[in-house]
Amino acid sequence: MTTTPDWDLLQSLHAVLEAGSFSAAARLRRLTQPTLGRHIDQLERQLGAPLFVRSPRGLQPTDLALALRPHLADMSAAGSAAARDIGGLVNAEGGVVRVTVSEVVGIEVIPPMLARFMADHPRIQVELALSNKNEDLSRRDADVAVRMARPTQNSVVAKKVGEVALGFHAAPDYLARRGTPRDFDELVDHTLIGFDRSFPELAKEIPVGRPITRELFAYRTDNDVAQLAAIRAGIGIGVCQRQLGLRHGLVPLLPDIFGFGLDLWICMHETLRGSPRMRLMFDHLAREFAAYAAEGG
Repeated sequence: MTTTPDWDLLQSLHAVLEAGSFSAAARLRRLTQPTLGRHIDQLERQLGAPLFVRSPRGLQPTDLALALRPHLADMSAAGSAAARDIGGLVNAEGGVVRVTVSEVVGIEVIPPMLARFMADHPRIQVELALSNKNEDLSRRDADVAVRMARPTQNSVVAKKVGEVALGFHAAPDYLARRGTPRDFDELVDHTLIGFDRSFPELAKEIPVGRPITRELFAYRTDNDVAQLAAIRAGIGIGVCQRQLGLRHGLVPLLPDIFGFGLDLWICMHETLRGSPRMRLMFDHLAREFAAYAAEGG
């Protein structure tokens, strides 16, 4: 008879898969490293097969561990969602709401919005997950999401609240040094800020009169927040949200020949409609992001 692994052991396995090492996983689980190591040893004995092997590249998961990974992610998300829901049931006026947004929105846009929400609803706790990947709302990785594309899941309640406009921007001091480009031919002679190793599909469709390759950029980073910081620092010209450009005193460039928009959607799983705290957050973010979208003109 096969013994069903204890959830505590499975949580430790999930932590190692997410963190990449025993020491980081132990910190994540708030355990000592020897305790976490014993969890993995016990789990391997119960399963009758190794879960990790050590190599020159570090700790490598076996095929068994990789096969378990999506199931563990589902279980972890469900456990976190259950804990949030239980907190809300115990405290009718409070509980936890987990919100997911992109990195640049999480750092540059949403903090004052959430500050206003928490001032109005002090009993509600907020968890903020920053990810440029669309978290799976059907799996309850998050409760409420702000997305830049129309959701495709049938089980998601979504409201379009506006549009975010994007275009080329530069700091005034950079333009004072290097001049202002009047067309794409002049633009490519400037210091351009762009992507490094992770090239988004959207960038391939940007019409600048020539193929967009990594070599086009003199300053490369895959982090949207770092790109915005580089534009603000006067390193060169890059693409950012028009709303953020206005807030930071950046100069929009070539607006008549280049620019594109992304829809702003507030989303949550349809099963959360009846939760007062989820509805409060959904409606609050819908109002706040509608106002943010309007800043772009």
